[in-house]
Amino acid sequence: MKRNSDELGTKEIGPLLVKMGVPASVGILVMSIYMIVDTIFIGRYVGTAGIAAVTVVMPIIFLISSIGMAIGVGGSSVISRALGSGREEHAQNTFGNMIALTVLLAIAMVTAGLFYDTEILTAFGAKGDILLPAKTFFNILLPAIPCLAFAMMSNNVIRSEGEAKTAMMVMLVPAVMNLILDPIFIVYYDWGMEGAAWATTISYFCSAGFALWYFLSGRSDLEVRLENFLLKRQLIKEIFSIGFVTFARQGVISLLMLVLNNTLVTYGGENSVAVFGIINRVAMFANFPVLGVTQGFLPIAGFNYGAGKYGRVKETIYLAIKSGTLIAVAMFVAILVFREQIVGIFTTDPDLLAETPRALLIVFLAMPSIQVQLISSAYFQAIGKAVPALLLTLTKQGFFLIPLVLLLPLKFGTDGAWMAFPIADLSSAIVTFWYLKREMRLRLDGQAAGVNKVAEAKQKV
Repeated sequence: MKRNSDELGTKEIGPLLVKMGVPASVGILVMSIYMIVDTIFIGRYVGTAGIAAVTVVMPIIFLISSIGMAIGVGGSSVISRALGSGREEHAQNTFGNMIALTVLLAIAMVTAGLFYDTEILTAFGAKGDILLPAKTFFNILLPAIPCLAFAMMSNNVIRSEGEAKTAMMVMLVPAVMNLILDPIFIVYYDWGMEGAAWATTISYFCSAGFALWYFLSGRSDLEVRLENFLLKRQLIKEIFSIGFVTFARQGVISLLMLVLNNTLVTYGGENSVAVFGIINRVAMFANFPVLGVTQGFLPIAGFNYGAGKYGRVKETIYLAIKSGTLIAVAMFVAILVFREQIVGIFTTDPDLLAETPRALLIVFLAMPSIQVQLISSAYFQAIGKAVPALLLTLTKQGFFLIPLVLLLPLKFGTDGAWMAFPIADLSSAIVTFWYLKREMRLRLDGQAAGVNKVAEAKQKV
């Protein structure tokens, strides 16, 4: 029987990367548009404190829900390699354990959030006028986080099967629901921050519902079997050896937000937090194509590595870096030319209009280099190498950005915080690409040579 994933090992790399990457890009694009529209409504109908509140809350929400993303990335790496090597039962068992782990861990983290909401929000920079709207947004949204975690896990699993369009739909559903509900709840009913929170909450339930329908409908190579929910130590270890990389990355990003928000409050006040809120939304939109290329790259690299097709793995790496870098250059030029008009979409506050365009440009100065870092770290996730994947993933935020955010503002104030971003982008790209080239020379070239020698020996016989 032909499986959904079979063409990952046979189809030409260029069209395959387009097939896998474009739907992922579209899904991320729509999610980015939703976040932008959400921020526009909050900025115009709630105010600067509302933008700052969302800027504080969302990293916490994504940290909790990243349990699902981590399990999804780790488990999907296992599934891709299992399908590539023909071990279908191992893939089925892995999927069942992924579901059980996602639900159990997400509920545990949500419970902790309910009991310590004020302490968590304050630690992440919700001070002064930011605390009340942040608490409103956080408490309404929190119970829906297990749904978001399940949807994030499912998105990665579906993509690992080669079903990029369906994976895209998992992301489209909540974005479209938000785009519909935001004007109704925030504007028509005048619910303010509560309206924004309820719109997002409903959208997360819808996303999880769509993903569950896909798995139960028989369209997937994988089946929801209760017997596979029984947790197995070896599977958990295998999933988390790679999935921990994603969770650690989101943890470091959340730590960065904690450090950055508090730094911005100290040196620039609540307005600076709102400035970064706008920059962060623009970043989500600007990065959607390169993130889509990276998402498309993962299952192709994982499947072909599992199948022993190392030449295809190398071809995928180089094509993903080249195409992503060209896209990043184009997005940077657009930001350079239209930065003032972009900021004007979000707010009419004169202080934000004056400060944000300059900060936006500084933050994005090294954007053309980001695809190198993304693919370099994604490669090691795809092939199941946990330690280098973890170290390379943490290079930008952990090794460069957080220390720079702490140090540079001491001399340059808020400008120092903005300057930290391009320095970290460029530094991490150099380090990760050097490591990737070294690993490809030692591992892929060596293994490919070994495969060729075996094939030649068989022909002689």
